[in-house]
Amino acid sequence: MPAQDPPCFPFAAANLLRPPAEYARLVREEPISRVTLPSGELAWLAAGYEPARTVLSDLRFSKQASTRPGAITGLPITEGSESIFSSDPPAHTRLRRLIAGPFRPRNAEALRPRIERLTDDLLDEMERKGPPADLISHLAMPLPITVICELLGVPSEDAPHFRAWTDTMLSLDPSRRGEVRTAMARLWAYFGGLLEHRRRHPGDDLLTKLLRIRDEGDRLDDGELRTLGMTLLTGGYQILATHLGHGIIHLLRAPEVYHRVGHDPVLRAQVVTELLRYTQSGGSLGSLRIALEDVELDGTLIKAGEAVVPLINAANRDPRVFDLPDELRLSRDPGQHLAFGHGIHRCLGAHLARVQLETTIGALSRRLPALRLLVGEEELAWHRASTFHRPVKVPVSW
Repeated sequence: MPAQDPPCFPFAAANLLRPPAEYARLVREEPISRVTLPSGELAWLAAGYEPARTVLSDLRFSKQASTRPGAITGLPITEGSESIFSSDPPAHTRLRRLIAGPFRPRNAEALRPRIERLTDDLLDEMERKGPPADLISHLAMPLPITVICELLGVPSEDAPHFRAWTDTMLSLDPSRRGEVRTAMARLWAYFGGLLEHRRRHPGDDLLTKLLRIRDEGDRLDDGELRTLGMTLLTGGYQILATHLGHGIIHLLRAPEVYHRVGHDPVLRAQVVTELLRYTQSGGSLGSLRIALEDVELDGTLIKAGEAVVPLINAANRDPRVFDLPDELRLSRDPGQHLAFGHGIHRCLGAHLARVQLETTIGALSRRLPALRLLVGEEELAWHRASTFHRPVKVPVSW
């Protein structure tokens, strides 16, 4: 009998709040396996916690190599990319050194009062309109895009353009490469104009600060600034909107926890950490690496030039690391989770994301203690053809 072709990845899942059935089996029986990408190319899947963590941190697995012409690439957006997200040392080291300052925890904390006001404003509007309401359009989408636009100094009236461009840019469909390139070109041109405006009219925003950055004579050039702005906008908006959508649904399904998080900041931080581990909101193909040399990974030989995908959502439920991983448990210490990545590419905006998640669930719990979902999990519609699977709507009442 001929050998079967490796299964297609990403795996299909009827309920995107839950991991596909294949994840648990792979973690348990086949931590390293072969899969077929949407492009038809083959890749290795690192589903176990230790091999996934190794791929994320071992520099023999390269992000930058996946951007080169003809390379195996997980997402159309990564082709030819020169962003900090897709670079290797020494370029990555230089960029990270130049821009790390504004993303330190104390700077994220300094934004907390503003994020709290924005959250309250959005909930004021939602309450004025009355139930039923959609948590995606009223909160999970507008909050992160407003925060990142204010941080970067982007006019809020331009937000609808960003939403359309970044939705297209994060497509998994190889047949949409042309649309992805067009959306990227429009965002590139927009940031070019915005940077020129900031040079003439400096403000108290991140783009102005990045324009002024110097480190021993080094500085960011125009292309690096544009790419960085695009990366921050896409990551700061799309990723967090997805985390919010998933996290709020799971929290509403645990009412005994939901009712407590509004008045207990320690519990709130603990809940956010466990939700980050538990939810299926992280992307998969965006973490793809290329082996720069032959590497033995968990007993499997990965040859130079082959692609490896660290499957973070599966690794975060590895029972060898997390006891009863399929349960949302606040008694655990989930600080080892990989939701923000690991190694040199660990998410720059992790602290800012946590502040927004903590603020949102705290405000909802305090202000709307009777908040409840109006549909079952199986009735939710999803954006499936994107790197980050978020619900189209989350209808609620109170």
